[in-house]
Amino acid sequence: MSSLLEVKNIKKHFPLKNNQLFSKEKHVLKAVDGISFSVKKGETLGLVGESGCGKSTAGRVILKLLEASDGEILFKGNDITHVRGEEMRKLRKEMQIIFQDPYASLNPRKTIEQTIIEPMKIFNVPRNERNKKLERLLDVVGLQSHHKHRYPHEFSGGQRQRIGIARALALDPELVICDEPVSALDVSIQAQVINLMEDLQKEFDLTYIFIAHDLSVVHHISDRVLVMYLGEIVEIGDVHDVYQDAKHPYTQALLSAVPEADPHHEKKRIILQGDLPSPANPPQGCKFHTRCSLAEEVCRAEKPALKQVSTSGQMAACHFAKEVVG
Repeated sequence: MSSLLEVKNIKKHFPLKNNQLFSKEKHVLKAVDGISFSVKKGETLGLVGESGCGKSTAGRVILKLLEASDGEILFKGNDITHVRGEEMRKLRKEMQIIFQDPYASLNPRKTIEQTIIEPMKIFNVPRNERNKKLERLLDVVGLQSHHKHRYPHEFSGGQRQRIGIARALALDPELVICDEPVSALDVSIQAQVINLMEDLQKEFDLTYIFIAHDLSVVHHISDRVLVMYLGEIVEIGDVHDVYQDAKHPYTQALLSAVPEADPHHEKKRIILQGDLPSPANPPQGCKFHTRCSLAEEVCRAEKPALKQVSTSGQMAACHFAKEVVG
């Protein structure tokens, strides 16, 4: 299975205002600080971490909604890092996004029909095909044909997200970045939308990057999971390997917070000390050392490399994770 997307050492740094009058030093916020990974065609890569870890910024950089500060983005083997204008417009058909807030991402002045058909108009899809496609998309996301004449405020949150999904699929994309698509929905509705997304993935041969902070949701939908902390990857691997035997102390802490379905099974809760450091002034060495119970002097002095820690290919960036050559 070939890689549909490859990301090489991508960085996104935002310049900050300098409050010191005569200082020439430039301050930046390191939202994404050198991440590399690939996504195979047809798979779902879960991207997880606390709020502020850079996962949504990474998604927007991949889609080129934000320009990368450094690094390379390869899509279907082609370098798209510096692609702009008409060439980038053509790429938009193949790369789409489902936003977190299903109300804010829909134009309140447009009917559902106008919202879903608009991208087809932009890309000159013939009129007779537009209406057929609209009817099919409404059907596959679980909405009725008569819903197309309504406006976003006439729908529930779950229905609005279904509309957002239909719009993302209007141009037959290959890669869909799902930016916390169920976090704004009720728990009862979340499962319905996740199941819908899994069905659509099979039907339309989609590849997902699924961004979330809810690890139980990511466990359900993902093939592999990538854990971020302060703009860097701390662990990546097959979803079952990571959930059953996490190697990085940060991943272990996140997983310890996931509610246990079995009331008789006691789970040891790992409480992280202190607050998440600022991406504008991250700690030296291992960025996690200020909150890690295992931290020693080497963690404060040296940044750990992302290395293979299991024969299945699982990788972690921790000085105390045992390196394995697969």
